Amino acid sequence: MNEAFEQALNQLAEEKDINKEELLKMIEASLAAAFRKDYGKKDQNIVVEFMPETMGTKVYDVKKIVEEVVDPMKEWTLEQGKEHKKSAKIGDEIRMDITPKAGAKFGRIAAQTAKQVIVQKIREAERGVLFTDFKAKERQLVSGMVQRLEGDTVLVDLGKTTGVLFPSEQIKGEKYLVGARVKVLILHVEPTAKGPKITLSRSHPDVVRRLFELEVPEIFNGIVEIKAVAREAGSRTKIGVWSLQEGVDPIGACVGQRGSRVQVVMGELNGEKIDIISWAEDAVKFIANALSPAKILNVTLKEETKEAKVGVLSDQLSLAIGKAGQNVRLAARLTGWKIDIAEEKIPGSEPETKKEEEAGTEELNPEAIPAEGEAKNESE
Repeated sequence: MNEAFEQALNQLAEEKDINKEELLKMIEASLAAAFRKDYGKKDQNIVVEFMPETMGTKVYDVKKIVEEVVDPMKEWTLEQGKEHKKSAKIGDEIRMDITPKAGAKFGRIAAQTAKQVIVQKIREAERGVLFTDFKAKERQLVSGMVQRLEGDTVLVDLGKTTGVLFPSEQIKGEKYLVGARVKVLILHVEPTAKGPKITLSRSHPDVVRRLFELEVPEIFNGIVEIKAVAREAGSRTKIGVWSLQEGVDPIGACVGQRGSRVQVVMGELNGEKIDIISWAEDAVKFIANALSPAKILNVTLKEETKEAKVGVLSDQLSLAIGKAGQNVRLAARLTGWKIDIAEEKIPGSEPETKKEEEAGTEELNPEAIPAEGEAKNESE
């Protein structure tokens, strides 16, 4: 192979991250387009074989043998095929050498056509490589730089391309400054004519999951598993963790020494509160854990409707429900059960409570309260 050509081919393959064999096919396609422009016909099925060792080419007019011809420029009947090849049969391709004579050159327009074809094919290949690369990273966390803001939408530079962080995928109240580094989740990757469309997220529950995988070696190594995540981005998250190795405390592993690990995750999410609870296969235990920090008296399940009735003491009621119902709402998402919280009283305190109620009833009995006029008379 020509040394200068090989060097240029290797450089292009490295820069564009495209296989050398693919580049050679692109060169052949561009030469076929140039030949068609100067020597062939518009719809002619031209195939070029490029020989990099000698920098030479072979040009063929290819016809496919079919039962019924639809495109005469690309197809032949069996009878036509046998005129050129006696052993021809349906489905075969017959190649006729139409290589120009030595010394033949392409005109300016044909050369320009070849250039346009190869540039277009390289761009298409680049888009294909980008799509494949980022498609494999779906639901993974990547680092990017805020490129620019378009209204409430944030464009993030991911290195080889740009991702879009829509308002619905942003953390409420979070500010994005141009040039700032930010960790984002690749949510969706879709192919388009201009390259892959990459939708990013900061609010998805998997953002928390991936941050813990980065920060907690036990999760990364598969010793501790995050079984469930429920999140209200920017406010609070609950995660249920489970240890696959005896003797390893899953909650302690995620919290870290003096809370060092969970604080790093919270710092990445601008102080979002994170409750780490122990996952349990038993639904009753898992629901009780999910309502932490509230203390639960009992849990009654309705399997057919996936409903759970939870009993708590009066002083734990507001804690179990949470501010604006957030605690019970997140617990329901985490466990997959509809949770109804009801206040209950300790059986041992029931007699005293009844006496207090009776005493209270007597004091507030309407019959025992004198009429306004009677009270006045008595005072007189």
